[in-house]
Amino acid sequence: MTQVVVPVRYPLSEHSEATLSRAIDIATERDAQLTVVHIDQYQDNHKTTRRELKAAVEQAFGRQPGTRYVVRSGLLVEETLLDEIVDIDADIVVIGKKQAGRWREMIRRLVDDPDIETFLREELDCDMVTAKP
Repeated sequence: MTQVVVPVRYPLSEHSEATLSRAIDIATERDAQLTVVHIDQYQDNHKTTRRELKAAVEQAFGRQPGTRYVVRSGLLVEETLLDEIVDIDADIVVIGKKQAGRWREMIRRLVDDPDIETFLREELDCDMVTAKP
């Protein structure tokens, strides 16, 4: 089954809702498993629960059958998210337009060419979709 991963902020921001909307559309179109991921940064000292994340998504979009909700803790959002992408063997990652710049910076540290889509396709065997608000 196709795996779609979408990182979001909690509480959901306007940008997170736009990104999540695009991810839900893609998962529905492809009959895919959707995984909604929130990263609690260690330095923020906030502990979001899966229940809170699920409730926020369902309040904004209604019940999403078969959707997985994951909350991870990490120092750097992008690196922690990469771990999740690898762990579930994601096929598609949907990120917001605002996130694309942060991903570019992180990938620039790893390789010379900061082309996010190419990096993910070649290194992790998945595609990236950038959602526009």
